[in-house]
Amino acid sequence: MLASKSVLIPIDVQAAFDDPAWGRRNNPDMEHHALALLNAWRQAGRPVINVKHNSVEPASTLRPGQAGNDFKPGFEPQGGEALIEKTVNAAFIGTSLEKDLRRKGIEQIVLFGLTTDQCVSTTARVGANLGFDVVVVADACAAFDQLAPDGSPVTAEVLHLAHLTTLNTEFGQVVNSAAVIAALG
Repeated sequence: MLASKSVLIPIDVQAAFDDPAWGRRNNPDMEHHALALLNAWRQAGRPVINVKHNSVEPASTLRPGQAGNDFKPGFEPQGGEALIEKTVNAAFIGTSLEKDLRRKGIEQIVLFGLTTDQCVSTTARVGANLGFDVVVVADACAAFDQLAPDGSPVTAEVLHLAHLTTLNTEFGQVVNSAAVIAALG
């Protein structure tokens, strides 16, 4: 499952997503699974590239200078880990991520974070289209309830599952954190 030239990419694990304005979220254990994975990955000495969303929307809690822009506790970059700061959903757009991965000979990207249906899904899709082997860690991602175009509610569980399903069908493989941690051993 894990390639020898793989990198873990935590996406937007930022305090802003704890704001009640985002609404109800699925997977309340996301941070637990994500921290276990991140710590195991770091202990294995494998590379990590952290991604942070810097919103350009004036009212956004993800805007630089706002407390919500900070990483959640435990998810801050450590040591010499790279940091990619983005202003759109895909971590590849307007950043050096692709160039950095190619320079390091990375073949596989292992992704987790917030939100499943937005930045994680978009980064996975672009990464696959650029030729990277993509792994998405399902239990280390989460989504929020949303409204469909007709105004009907769509639960976070449905959005999470739908995105993971299409990612697994066409863009890479979807696994749980325990499988990745076991593969590190």
